[in-house]
Amino acid sequence: MTVPFFAALYPWTKAFHIIAMVAWMAGMFYLPRLYVYHTELQPGSAESERFKVMEYRLLKQIINPAMIATFVFGIILALTPGLIDWSAWWWHVKLLCVLLMTGFHGALSRWRKDFLNDANRRPTKFYRIANEVPTVLLIVIVIMIVVRP
Repeated sequence: MTVPFFAALYPWTKAFHIIAMVAWMAGMFYLPRLYVYHTELQPGSAESERFKVMEYRLLKQIINPAMIATFVFGIILALTPGLIDWSAWWWHVKLLCVLLMTGFHGALSRWRKDFLNDANRRPTKFYRIANEVPTVLLIVIVIMIVVRP
């Protein structure tokens, strides 16, 4: 199913999709890094409380709205006539990676609540490794959409 009206909006939709995606990914790269540093702080300390505010604002004011905008503009692009060959396999891989990124987003949100309640049980190394997840997913997503192998 496509919507012919969306074809006229294509350049704007694509631009806003890229802008939203860049904002979402910036937050997805930065939040796990904040968790790395947060694990090194004493729970209840002034520094820990400052990190809680930073993590909350990053998630609620940047990452969440950017993810929503990415989805909205992405869906409009998917409904634009002629952009996707629905018989090709690349879009399945891209969609899977977007869903995995969304799941990782949910995990970041859950981990933020652990820090908020001074209940983090994960070591610094865990967050250092988790920090690489959005990079790997982004690489696959970009290759799928640009190269379309």
